[in-house]
Amino acid sequence: MYAKYANDRFLYTAGMADETVQTDARLGRALAALEARGVRCGVISSAEWVAAAGGALAGASLNAERLAGELRRLGVEVEGSASAGWRLAADVDLALPEVLEPRIAGTIFAGGVRHFARIGSTSAAAMRAGVEGARDGSVWLAEEQTAGKGRAGHLWKSNPADGIYCSALLRPALAPMDVIIFSLAAGLAVVEAVHEATGLWGDLRWPNDVLLGGRKFCGILTELNAEATRVRFVVVGMGLNVRNEGFPPELEAIATSLRMEAGKRFSRVELVAALLRRLDVEQASLRNGVSAARESVLRRFEKHSSFCRDAAVVVEEDGGYEGVTRGLDERGFLRVESAQGMRTVLSGGVRKR
Repeated sequence: MYAKYANDRFLYTAGMADETVQTDARLGRALAALEARGVRCGVISSAEWVAAAGGALAGASLNAERLAGELRRLGVEVEGSASAGWRLAADVDLALPEVLEPRIAGTIFAGGVRHFARIGSTSAAAMRAGVEGARDGSVWLAEEQTAGKGRAGHLWKSNPADGIYCSALLRPALAPMDVIIFSLAAGLAVVEAVHEATGLWGDLRWPNDVLLGGRKFCGILTELNAEATRVRFVVVGMGLNVRNEGFPPELEAIATSLRMEAGKRFSRVELVAALLRRLDVEQASLRNGVSAARESVLRRFEKHSSFCRDAAVVVEEDGGYEGVTRGLDERGFLRVESAQGMRTVLSGGVRKR
């Protein structure tokens, strides 16, 4: 399999529906410096912005007043003015590279994070960049996606600042047939990271959804660029509903968020950091040998999934059929006992009856 993409230029195309706007790195340096000084909310003078940032705001291109405007554009509540001082109404919860870096030091993702105020799709950008030679461990994070996607071309609703929209590019030495194990491992990384940051345990629905209370809060899409026997790179796209307080009527029965389930807000910074740390552990294990890691991935996936064994389900593929799940096979595909006998689910969505 091979896909050829046109060169990608992250242009500022203001006013267009599919505009891509990469966040100014000086904003991240300023926020990281403020965090290091313990300044997270309350009244902050213009002088303190500049002093705390250690020169990150120097120059007319990004002064304290423009910083406040940038924060507002990214959904942060900022009140006041340059003369009266600025007031941060709440903690700044932006997973900018400079803020994440101390939290992901030592992982394959350190130094590889790019942040966007808006982008069409983090995974589409990652796939294009992968063809162009993007480094192993590159990450695309966005506050808003205008063309987020899920399995089978489904759209993923990406409200500004409500969720985590993240895609990671990795270059493991894998055969294409082993990518299913990589995808299952990504699901485990999400479950472990969410538990670490929130205390909540997600339920893995084979192959790529994570649920809470029977409703979906996370989708995972694994894409690859490969030859017949060798994977060139894999892009793992992850969309998590974090701050959402509700959904449109057509999604109410099937979608939820961490905030809705727990009744409180969680830090997206800490969630992203935990997610990248856990994904780093999983990918490192697979690089040490898929055969050695396979049994652990399959066992842990079944442990964290109410769908894998003895669940009455409806399977979408092959025209649709019903059955009872009988665990994962040695490759990572779901086995379903149907009226026609034991069947292996290769790609279809699975729903409980």
